[in-house]
Amino acid sequence: MEILNLFLSFLKIGTFTFGGGHAMLPLITEEVSSQNWMTMEELINFIAISESSPGPFAINIATFVGLRMAGVLGALMSTIGVILTSFVVILFVARGFEKFKENKLVKACMTGLKPAVVALIGTAVVTTASAVFFAESAVIDVIKTIEFYKALIVFIISLVLALKKVHPIKIIIMSAILGILMGLV
Repeated sequence: MEILNLFLSFLKIGTFTFGGGHAMLPLITEEVSSQNWMTMEELINFIAISESSPGPFAINIATFVGLRMAGVLGALMSTIGVILTSFVVILFVARGFEKFKENKLVKACMTGLKPAVVALIGTAVVTTASAVFFAESAVIDVIKTIEFYKALIVFIISLVLALKKVHPIKIIIMSAILGILMGLV
């Protein structure tokens, strides 16, 4: 029953999200918390692992959550669930791409979806940041901890590197090294 639940949950996430894996974060967070599959801290760890692992983010997070909840079969069913709708849609889109690419309605729909995708990604950033920096304590208590400043240093360095257009792989590697070094201090 858990395997079917994983499949249906990730099918719903994959069906109703536009804009890629990061736009799925609010739905994934809601589904994981409403199903009591894991704590927010555990989910954030899975997000970090999914983000750092090769391959598409949505597939990685679905696979990790499914594996955690129901083993290899759960991972397989979660992964199939999250990609199934996109797979079917892209088959149809690929067949009719030339016919519809200049369609005004299609262009208008895509234009309307862009701000929604940005908002979903922004929501994911705010939700994740609040869970990372302000979980289970008041803001003033968090600011007093050395962990807050360690995370802030890693964030600022990563942000500066991103703004300087350093390749994302280099940022991920440097952030991992900084995180390890900060954990040792």
